[in-house]
Amino acid sequence: MTTNNENPKISLTDYLSVLLKWKKLLIINLSFVVVFSIILSFLIPKTYKSTASMILPQDNSMGLGSLGSLVSGGNSALSIGAKLFGVSSTNEDLILGILSSRGVLTKTINKYNLMDYYGISDGNYDKALKAVKGDLIFEPNEYGMIEVSVINEDPDTAAIIANYLVGLADSLHIAINIEQAARSRKFIERRFLQNQDDLRNAEENFKNFQKKYDVLAVPEQIQFAVAAVGELEAQLVEKEIQLNSVKGSISSSSSIYKMLEVQINSIRQRIKDFNKKSLNDDPSMILPLDEIPELQMEYLRLYRELEIQNKILEFIYPLYEQAKLDEQKSTPTLLVIDKAVPAELKYAPKKAFIVLFFTFLALFIHLPFIFRANKILLSEKLKNPVEEKELRFYKKITRSYKISFN
Repeated sequence: MTTNNENPKISLTDYLSVLLKWKKLLIINLSFVVVFSIILSFLIPKTYKSTASMILPQDNSMGLGSLGSLVSGGNSALSIGAKLFGVSSTNEDLILGILSSRGVLTKTINKYNLMDYYGISDGNYDKALKAVKGDLIFEPNEYGMIEVSVINEDPDTAAIIANYLVGLADSLHIAINIEQAARSRKFIERRFLQNQDDLRNAEENFKNFQKKYDVLAVPEQIQFAVAAVGELEAQLVEKEIQLNSVKGSISSSSSIYKMLEVQINSIRQRIKDFNKKSLNDDPSMILPLDEIPELQMEYLRLYRELEIQNKILEFIYPLYEQAKLDEQKSTPTLLVIDKAVPAELKYAPKKAFIVLFFTFLALFIHLPFIFRANKILLSEKLKNPVEEKELRFYKKITRSYKISFN
């Protein structure tokens, strides 16, 4: 039968008494650790952190949901590209990607001779990139600005590099915008020139038809129906331009790409259904082509083509002019809110943190050691040779620190 005396409860005072017995070891060793960590904190070189803040102007974001927003402006070619759906993080992610790119970091390493700063004597750029990334911080803050921070032993150098990175990101962003604008302009230009030819042919054919058959007036019912088809055709051109603009910048499996394809197919189906709609389905709609006399059918086709090309022209001409302007723009696309200045207070080392870290690490190591040593030294019977070796070691420790176990 087991009694409480055979399994006595260990109280807090038991632990405290063990620590008091070993207080010399704790005091001496922890004092040594504290002194060592203080010396170490003074030996570590001081570093300084300089930060520049920038923001993308609001008019950089422009969607293609309507003609008004399409031609309203904005100095980013991405306005005809990846930001078609108001994805606010697209340009922000692009800037962060530019800043973190190998090309930007390599230029920075070469310009400011960072190989020597990091002590890389073999010219290994992978080592240099790894080292420099540890001293660079690119992140958006809670106010929507992008902060570019550089850590360096020289506060002036830290500020200079931070401002250089902002300027380099801006110049590369401009180059990307111009390249994307050129690609968009070429596509829109081809569509615009095609529209010009189609409109010219439609006008000529309609004029010849009117002269030949002496038809001048267009029935109101036909005007209404053809105008509706023209609106759909203009929407189709708009979506096709959007799809071409995002090609190369997003994956064909992305939600934006798939959404555009669905919208294009939907508009094409609506146009197809519109032209096939029966008069019995909706008296306000135009007669289906297979239910009207041949002459009326030819008249309808010519008039419809003319109106559709006019609607497309109304949409695509201002877009074409805007695309030409975007291609020529080389104005800054990033607005610098705060330029980096040399820091007056050091960023590291944090002496208090270093001292506390090593002190708690020493405690973490010493406490299990003390309780294990106390248990072995008080054991009446050792279980194996390992414990016998432990006993001899712990006895040496107690003699060295003059800890009595009598």
